[in-house]
Amino acid sequence: MDAVMDILRMATAGSVDDGKSTLIGRLLYDSKAIFEDQLASVERTSKERGEDYTNLALLTDGLRAEREQGITIDVAYRYFATPRRKFIIADTPGHIQYTRNMVTGASTADLAIVLVDARNGLTEQSRRHAFLTTLLRVPHLVLAVNKMDLVGYDAAAFEAVTRDFTAFATKLDIKDLTFLPISALHGDNVVERSANMPWYNGPSLLHHLEHVHIASDRNLIDVRFPVQYVIRPHQATNPDLHDYRGYAGQVAGGVLKPGDEVMHLPSGLTTRIKRIETPAGEVSEAFPPMSVTLLLEDDLDISRGDMICRPHNQPQVTQDIEAMVCWMTDAPRLSAGSRLVVKHTTRTAKALVRDVSYQLDVNTLHRDDSASSLGLNEIGRVTLRTTQPLFCDPYARNRMTGGLILIDEATSATVGAGMIMDVT
Repeated sequence: MDAVMDILRMATAGSVDDGKSTLIGRLLYDSKAIFEDQLASVERTSKERGEDYTNLALLTDGLRAEREQGITIDVAYRYFATPRRKFIIADTPGHIQYTRNMVTGASTADLAIVLVDARNGLTEQSRRHAFLTTLLRVPHLVLAVNKMDLVGYDAAAFEAVTRDFTAFATKLDIKDLTFLPISALHGDNVVERSANMPWYNGPSLLHHLEHVHIASDRNLIDVRFPVQYVIRPHQATNPDLHDYRGYAGQVAGGVLKPGDEVMHLPSGLTTRIKRIETPAGEVSEAFPPMSVTLLLEDDLDISRGDMICRPHNQPQVTQDIEAMVCWMTDAPRLSAGSRLVVKHTTRTAKALVRDVSYQLDVNTLHRDDSASSLGLNEIGRVTLRTTQPLFCDPYARNRMTGGLILIDEATSATVGAGMIMDVT
């Protein structure tokens, strides 16, 4: 993929009416990512409502209406592109009862935008959203102070929010934090720098999104290649592929090149990479998040769920896992003795919950050691025992090999998401 056209995945979060829909609408509108008939419909609806401006929030408010009717929308995804970069926006709802939606949207994000209303300052929801983004190890955080037009574009109002949040951020592990004063409604500092805030010297939001450096966020040190599929072409249709055996999957970490020595887990046998193929042809190297097919020099017994790594840099192989789990279902509650199915990279295994150590209050960051179970949208530290070993890393080191989902054995529904903290 061309380096200048990489994909930035971002999650937006904010309290209700902080202007999230308007901001997304403004980005879509100003980057020409909406069709003329969509814009005409929005303009028509704005006039019918008696508004003297084009209400860009209507571009995403259809989804909000569905939420209010009780229809479950996990996360609404929006796509747009500029000449510099492609973008995927995960629009996550703000209420505390949608904590699971926020976890879903932010789990794959490179950057999170937390919106704060300049009039209200930092709220409990703002703090919760910021904490969840750091828990999920989103590398870049933008605190967008919105509705600056309603405080007269006053620098003091912006500085008050940045001061409060900076004090709160000392409790969190934030790698990269950016503060931006904006007015999504009028487009101030969203795509173009605003003449209304001459005291602000930083870039516009879109300029920051286009230029934020995400390549170094990937783990390029620890080679991790979970095998998703073994490719054996049908020999009758192409006798030339008689000996072809490829291992397809997505690179979860490190850089792979032909000639590199690699190890197969669980066998522990070593071999070398013969070549690396993609749908576009052979490549000289593979790195996250590329999806490739590896061909190896030796014929090893490799199947789905196995891992290819470096001989002297292996993931932890374990059946006992400590994880922070966000529970995503009303019933049953997660407690000691619960039986689940764990999906980790490309491996699936049954698991038993050994213990719920504590519940985490996502508003105060306090631990409740007396909690013995987790209910809907609650987060806590859980000890799991799996029926077969997983090849994993701590989530802080690798989000792909450190993340897992929990599935109900009976219904096959996803009931939880976990971040591996430690293995025992």
